[in-house]
Amino acid sequence: MNEAVPLWTSMEAAQATGGRSSTVWRAGGVSIDSRSVGPGDLFVALQGPTFDGHAFVADALARGAVAAVVSRPPPGVPGTAPLLTVDETFVALRALGARARGRGLARICAVTGSVGKTGVKEALRTVLARQGATAANEGNLNNQWGLPLSLARMPAATAYGVFEMGMNHPGELQPLSSLARPHVAVITTIEAVHKAHFASVEDIADAKAEIFTGVEPGGSAILNRDNPQHDRLWAAARRRGIQRIIGFGRDRDAEARLLDATIEADGSRVRADVLGNVLDYRIAAPGSHWVLNSLCVLAAAAALGADVSRAADDLAHVGVPKGRGQRATVRLPRGSFELIDDSYNASPVAMAAAFEVLGRIAPGPGGRRIAVLGDMLELGDETPALHARLAQPLQANGIDLVFTAGANMAHLAEALPIAMCAGHADDAAHLAPLVTKAVRPGDVVTVKGSAGSRMGTVVRALKALEADADVDLASRRPRAANGG
Repeated sequence: MNEAVPLWTSMEAAQATGGRSSTVWRAGGVSIDSRSVGPGDLFVALQGPTFDGHAFVADALARGAVAAVVSRPPPGVPGTAPLLTVDETFVALRALGARARGRGLARICAVTGSVGKTGVKEALRTVLARQGATAANEGNLNNQWGLPLSLARMPAATAYGVFEMGMNHPGELQPLSSLARPHVAVITTIEAVHKAHFASVEDIADAKAEIFTGVEPGGSAILNRDNPQHDRLWAAARRRGIQRIIGFGRDRDAEARLLDATIEADGSRVRADVLGNVLDYRIAAPGSHWVLNSLCVLAAAAALGADVSRAADDLAHVGVPKGRGQRATVRLPRGSFELIDDSYNASPVAMAAAFEVLGRIAPGPGGRRIAVLGDMLELGDETPALHARLAQPLQANGIDLVFTAGANMAHLAEALPIAMCAGHADDAAHLAPLVTKAVRPGDVVTVKGSAGSRMGTVVRALKALEADADVDLASRRPRAANGG
């Protein structure tokens, strides 16, 4: 914490929330999870459907929190403890977010979309941070709790704020956008995800268009010009009074238009026309989907008033977010294999993108391309067919072996040629030993599935092979001769 400029003082927090502070304090951070509270944090005791943060106030203070936001006396906490008492802690958290949003001059970008929103958010964070102090959501803090928390953590001196907004039901984005009041609203793309909660893709587009609700006067919208829902989103933005709408993609009418791309195993070289500026740049993240993501990033950077040429150059420093395609080399006793951790989430379009990346990577001697796949969730009545259809892009990208986990992925296992089916299990925990037994030096292994399929279990099991290899190698190391 900067002692000269704290994130929150007891006086400002009390003014923002309408609460009463029992002591004077200065906070350098905000937390809603007592397990991750750091020294100097303000802890907000939220009450959820399965927990009550008031039960963890004592623990948060013991871990170094300077104060806690509460709506009633928490158990095990003395009356002299530093408490900010409010009527409702969730309302107070939103109030802190609103005050943080309004107290500075930061240019705010809100990002949503069926796929790609976290990657775009992280890429924007990276390139903008090289031009000014930048705030963004950490991890997946993009919902009704995560967004106000992320805003509340934004220092007053921030130049750019980039905030991802997630949803899987209608009506969820409107309050988030109204709180963030973005200058730029980005919709990466619209795809048939979360269809269990929507009657049609058009309904998904309408729900995503709620992000336009809070856009500031004179603000901008960034839309995927190649997506079939572009015109619907364009019309929705216009209805909200947004005059500046920037399209990105391959379409000849896109304002951020792809001119050429060379896609390589570890990234891509791109030429694009962004609002009349022809730019040549390299992306460190692999896959054609990242080419389009980069156009979205540059369009948003332009709308925020950043230096677009500099942002294009800095795309070379953009890495892949955790669980969304990160690569690691795992050592074995007689070699190593390449692991691609894409286990955070999945949809049909994201699966196809992952297969394309895997297909461009050459295995080592004797190695194979292996896909380890868990269920895609919230796809509605088309779930069996959408899983079975993955057989085509798997074969088209030269994937050698496919492991599957879950009831939905059983439909893919049935659709694949027998030679490609390496094993199926009811869940990730039972699939993991089948995969760890099968991998060998030279393999390239992609692990992917919806978060609810818990494919991170397989990733951890594969990474643990390296520790086992270290133990095995140590046991074979010759003993030193006596009397050295």
